Amino acid sequence: MTFPFLQLTLPGDSAALASTQVAETSADDGLNFLDMAMNGGWLMIPLLLLSLVAVYIFVERYVVIHRARKDAPYFMDRIREYLADGKTEAAVRVCQQTKAPYAAMIEKGISRLDKPASDIQAAIENVGNLQVANMEKGFTMLATISSGAPMIGFLGTVTGMIRAFYDMAQAGSSADITLLSAGIYQALTTTVAGLIVGIIAMFAYNYLVSELDKVVNEMEAKTMEFMDLVQK
Repeated sequence: MTFPFLQLTLPGDSAALASTQVAETSADDGLNFLDMAMNGGWLMIPLLLLSLVAVYIFVERYVVIHRARKDAPYFMDRIREYLADGKTEAAVRVCQQTKAPYAAMIEKGISRLDKPASDIQAAIENVGNLQVANMEKGFTMLATISSGAPMIGFLGTVTGMIRAFYDMAQAGSSADITLLSAGIYQALTTTVAGLIVGIIAMFAYNYLVSELDKVVNEMEAKTMEFMDLVQK
């Protein structure tokens, strides 16, 4: 038999129970990104897809540009030596074995050695433009994501605010601040997500552009060196 009046609660136990309840309440009231993403509405889906596309483009283009930046030692020295000896086929083989954009440009220039210098330079520049265009694939999409993702986030905020005020209007006199705050919380979540995706895409785009500029500078340097060799 249990006697209720004999069930005593010690002061220490009360303090422990209170602290446990406070900790549980704090844990329940905490915010995390996953909960925010789940409460952001359907616009979080395209933002997630855009973030995945941005990451894929960045990684894939980074690998391509990093490979293009690898400089072959003594490349121009070998080209100069072979051309001086009249071994154009050997010079072409060196270009084909070198996996770099400037190697394709020099190979095109060697195939036009019987042409005027202006024609040789024009042919080299055309190949260079094609090489740069191949390395720039995906840049437009990345730039679009950097500017479009925040706009999608703002769209989610606007639609969420409209929904929140609509719910308050429907609630009438029974509406309270909790109803409005819940709608605003959901609306602002898409803005945060859109800004995060846009900022990451913007930094990724600018970094890739800076790395590509280094490759272009190397291509121009090799072109000038080859043209000096041809004119001599």
